[in-house]
Amino acid sequence: MLALFYIFIAVAIGVSFWQITRILNLRGVIATDKDNATQGKIAIYFMVFFYAMMIYCLIFMNVIMLPESASIEGEHDDNLFDITFWLIGIVQFIMQFLIFFFTFKYRGKQGKKAKFYADSHKLELIWTVTPAIVLVVLIGYGLWQWNNIMDLSDEKDAVVIEVYSQQFRWDARYAGEDNTLGLGNVNYIKGINTMGVDMTDKNSADDKQVTELYLPKGRKIHFKFRSQDVLHSAYMPHFRAQMNCVPGMVTEFGFTPKFTTEEMRKQSEVVAKTKGINKIRQAKGEDPYVFDYLLLCNKICGASHYNMQMKITVVEEEEYNKWLAEQPTLASVIK
Repeated sequence: MLALFYIFIAVAIGVSFWQITRILNLRGVIATDKDNATQGKIAIYFMVFFYAMMIYCLIFMNVIMLPESASIEGEHDDNLFDITFWLIGIVQFIMQFLIFFFTFKYRGKQGKKAKFYADSHKLELIWTVTPAIVLVVLIGYGLWQWNNIMDLSDEKDAVVIEVYSQQFRWDARYAGEDNTLGLGNVNYIKGINTMGVDMTDKNSADDKQVTELYLPKGRKIHFKFRSQDVLHSAYMPHFRAQMNCVPGMVTEFGFTPKFTTEEMRKQSEVVAKTKGINKIRQAKGEDPYVFDYLLLCNKICGASHYNMQMKITVVEEEEYNKWLAEQPTLASVIK
């Protein structure tokens, strides 16, 4: 692979020198009306090709888009994405047309002189103020959404969960009946105490360590993240949530699940059939559609980074309480 990379670099350098040589040889050559007309037509052809590819991507590449946000807070992420996408899409559609069409319309012709406009304060004001206002609105909305998931000061009856990252696995710890997690530190890692929980802390006794996340639908989840070794990133794409796990510190955010796994699975199956995802999977010899929420690592953290994931199951409150009651406390496991 490294040899192939070197070959690619060598070819790129060779092509660059060849192009530079061609440009130097063209010095003094004056383009004719025929040359300009040809270049103008090529610009129009490329514009048609460009729009065809853009429309193709919008329609047929839509299958790779995530389904509706599975968290209440994530709805605002989707809104922000849609607003930004449409703004950029409309501006690009108009600007690409102007660029290629004007390249054709105002191509060089013998005896035709280009007009020169020194400046236009009105135009400069428009194209300065308009983007500034749009950016202020988008950034303001983004900051509001950031505070929406980061500010947990007014949380009530939230589920407190610590997610612990290490190469190349996730562990999780639920707060007990006191809804307060005990202290943790890498210095306490020993034997089955893989999360380094300080068992001398009175809040640690009723904590519960698990290898799979269960979340109750409609209830705020307060996540706290730690890392044992390197920088990881806890990424839950369906909930539109991501947070770095930094060694030596605790990071946190919160969101509220709005669809159970079963509800999302049914919804995703309908979308898969509509978009033809099931046919694509069948053609590859895979199951037509299998859906699960996942916690992924979104930072390249080592050789097995790709395999660092944890299953997330969202259930109704009653089923969640039953599952949690079945989990052993740390005091009963770590002696």
